[in-house]
Amino acid sequence: MGGDSGQPRSHTYTSLAEDGHVEPPKRPTGRLIMHSMAMFGREFCYAVEAAYVTPVLLSVGLPRGLYSVVWLLSPVLGFLLQPVVGSASDHSRAGWGRRRPYILTLGVMMLLGMALYLNGDSVTSALIADPRRKLIWAITITMMGVVLFDFAADFIDGPIKAYLFDVCSHQDKERGLHYHALFTGFGGALGYLLGAIDWTHLKLGRVLGTEFQVMFFFSTLVLTSCFTIHLCSIPEAPLRDVAKDIPPQQVPRDPPLSSDRLYEYGSIEKVKNGYVNPELEMQGVKNKNPAEQTGRTMTVKSLLRALVSMPAHYRCLCLSHLIGWTAFLSNMLFFTDFMGQIVYHGNPYSAHNATEFLIYERGVEVGCWGLCINAVFSSLYSYFQKALVSYVGLKGLYFLGYLLFGLGTGFIGLFPNVYSTLVLCTSFGVMSSTLYTVPFNLMAEYHHEEQEQQRQQAHGGDPDSSGRGQGLDCATLTCMVQLAQILVGGGLGFLVNMAGSVVVVVITASAVALIGCCFVALFVRYVG
Repeated sequence: MGGDSGQPRSHTYTSLAEDGHVEPPKRPTGRLIMHSMAMFGREFCYAVEAAYVTPVLLSVGLPRGLYSVVWLLSPVLGFLLQPVVGSASDHSRAGWGRRRPYILTLGVMMLLGMALYLNGDSVTSALIADPRRKLIWAITITMMGVVLFDFAADFIDGPIKAYLFDVCSHQDKERGLHYHALFTGFGGALGYLLGAIDWTHLKLGRVLGTEFQVMFFFSTLVLTSCFTIHLCSIPEAPLRDVAKDIPPQQVPRDPPLSSDRLYEYGSIEKVKNGYVNPELEMQGVKNKNPAEQTGRTMTVKSLLRALVSMPAHYRCLCLSHLIGWTAFLSNMLFFTDFMGQIVYHGNPYSAHNATEFLIYERGVEVGCWGLCINAVFSSLYSYFQKALVSYVGLKGLYFLGYLLFGLGTGFIGLFPNVYSTLVLCTSFGVMSSTLYTVPFNLMAEYHHEEQEQQRQQAHGGDPDSSGRGQGLDCATLTCMVQLAQILVGGGLGFLVNMAGSVVVVVITASAVALIGCCFVALFVRYVG
């Protein structure tokens, strides 16, 4: 499954499907839907985690000031290791293909993580009698499960997108990404919907024991089925070493995609149909050593360097993305806990058979209904974005997403009422759709503008040789999500301790979103 690290840097690996400039065939709609099932399963499990992980951590006895630390561990690991895993996937020579072995491994890790955090308390209660030892082991196992699940679920999106880009033409990539967005919303809605059901009074809940075991049963069933369908959706050609076919000093006519260009969300010119446009690519490499070009990989150092050296409008876009995800995650990661403690006035630290704890669980269930509304509205809003953008443009969409989310969370925090909170959950869906689409559309426009400038410079005899890849820009933008998780995990626990109430979480999300609203209006650059 891993890459061949022993090969010299001048070796180039290419997919058999890419050899000979063969256009990938048109994929049937059914195959693209099968490919999208991975996003359905992944978002279903994400929904279960968002709904249950904070209540699970609190119910096993995790101190109030430490539960946000759990959200800090996984993004730190992800921020450090994501470039390594991405590079290894690019150079994997497994016979099954470059991406699918990693998708399978990460899927198994997701399942193992869910098994640990949803069943850790039950397993330790059955095996350990001493209350103190049971508490320590329950907290440890549950925290390990959350970190493992988050680590795998965050990483798996990259190989899934790269798998789609590898096996589809440009038109099918657009269709595939559309189905990905659609099934992401459907998966989240189903996960939140099942989490909102009171399983303790149903037969399945009595058979399996607790609602946590019920959700693990459904998560296992959905994740296994969806990933099996996904992995069998479209055949993936393995890599082969083409160094034997290319003389040492000969520059390839159509250089294969370097590893810093595989995770692109909207590139339409320089990388088309999975291949590099030779006219544009050779402008930047014709005077360079080909071994240096094929050996470039993304590292943490290159990501940090990109933040410093990239043009100002890229940096502003990354900052706006960081602000948006910080606001969104501050609210979403603690929303069900907010519903249980603030809206319903329950207590997660009470005995499990106490009235206050049962009221808290009821609040968590209703919170799941709110998150279900968020997921459904996110899919609907994504569908209508194409029509809206012709009227308000990308600037209007970006501004509107931040504004509605900031106002919605502000009203929820100031006036915590069950029905108004559920209605205002629609603003979460608007923000979610905005964060997944608008920043990447803007980056695609920046890239297109740069490519036009490169063509003009080429005709003038002054080719651009900056060497900055589009994939590196997109990776930097994507890493803002993990940086936001680090900020949320490191700061919210401190704020909750100071305020003595989780209502500060929602108010913070509102304030950050409104700041971001001003930022996207004043500092983000819009083409045209």
